[in-house]
Amino acid sequence: MLPGHLREATRKAAERATRTFRTRLSAGEKTGRKRMATLAVVHDADPAPRRPHDIIAPPGGRATGRIPRKGPKARAKWLTASVEHDADQVIATAFDEAEARDPQHQRCWVVLVDGAAHQLELIQKEADRRAVTIHIVLDIVHVIEKLWASARCFHTAADPAAETWVGFKAARILAGDASGAVRDLRGEAARGHLTHEQRITIDKTCRYLENNAAFVHYDQALEAGWPIASGIVEGAARHLVADRLDITGSRWSVPGAEAVLTLRALISNGDFPQYWTFHTQRERERLHPHHDQHNYELRGRYES
Repeated sequence: MLPGHLREATRKAAERATRTFRTRLSAGEKTGRKRMATLAVVHDADPAPRRPHDIIAPPGGRATGRIPRKGPKARAKWLTASVEHDADQVIATAFDEAEARDPQHQRCWVVLVDGAAHQLELIQKEADRRAVTIHIVLDIVHVIEKLWASARCFHTAADPAAETWVGFKAARILAGDASGAVRDLRGEAARGHLTHEQRITIDKTCRYLENNAAFVHYDQALEAGWPIASGIVEGAARHLVADRLDITGSRWSVPGAEAVLTLRALISNGDFPQYWTFHTQRERERLHPHHDQHNYELRGRYES
């Protein structure tokens, strides 16, 4: 972002940061010039029941005769993103879209999250305000990434046994036994000769699963046919935000970045033609105001 367009906390952190070099960053240092964008996606999907081994292959691989069941297929995707507004407003906008699709709250609402406590609090608060029942599911990809971080505490980076280790733990969590996986993980850490940093990594994984215990009932989610990963959000973050705003050398003001995000979301949602008609009509009213202009409408071509 341009100077003066950072959030207050980011600006203060950048001011406090010490730099090793005057003209460039060293390894691990951040510029302190970025502003977080918040993104939400709403879509429809038919239930697609699966089993844990449809999600992750068992150790040794799948039998050649068995084809994994596919997950729910997203349709009617709708995106919204903002660098100007806080997460509560973006979440409320997503709920507006969901409620427009299901005003009577008769459908099953599934919300995928990454486990951030503030995000969960805002989502639950918004659902309570609208009196809608939601089913929150922790993104399994985030869980597996935590497991891989823990696997490196017991195995070297190139050890094939690490993949088997992660597979066993993930399959157990997918089967609905996250608490058992946590007990095993703590037991292995207690028996192993781990460094202080490795024990911290193991503890982070265990606390992540424990703090989100209500949202890791993957056995129930798979049986119900719900999505358990937020790949749609990750893909949208790339093509909606990163591919345009994160280009090398770019510097953004908040209004400029917000305008670009809004336009890209309109195009992705297929709403740009309707927006452009609205925009040109408002522009015409601004440039050629009349006291009775509300009685006229803009035509695509001249009609005699």
